[in-house]
Amino acid sequence: MDGVILTPLKQIHNPKGDVFHAMKKSDMGFDGFGEAYFSTIHQDDIKGWKKHTQMTLNLVVPIGEIEFIVYNGKDFFTVKLSSQNYQRLTIQRGLWMAFRGVGESNMLLNLASLEHDPDEAINQPLDAIPYAW
Repeated sequence: MDGVILTPLKQIHNPKGDVFHAMKKSDMGFDGFGEAYFSTIHQDDIKGWKKHTQMTLNLVVPIGEIEFIVYNGKDFFTVKLSSQNYQRLTIQRGLWMAFRGVGESNMLLNLASLEHDPDEAINQPLDAIPYAW
């Protein structure tokens, strides 16, 4: 789907604790840095639909498993990210997105291109977009 990039990420396993790469400024999908934050979502809960008008999202799931849905007005792109499917999902502005907690304990990292601005995004209720969760 145009505006969506899925990038495999490196994990370095170490007996004292693992390293999970997220993003370098030289990576495809890097669109500047505004802020980084972690978000949790409970199993079977759904957050969305949200469309950013200016921000690019770079989403990584180091803990648990989260299913992401991206909608461009006619097609859906879906992917489940986890430490077993460790990739970065880049979502450019202008696309609807929602996500669902699959695992029992789920956390994502968003490396956003802009600082949070409540007027920059558009939200819709889950039933506004016809997706069969």
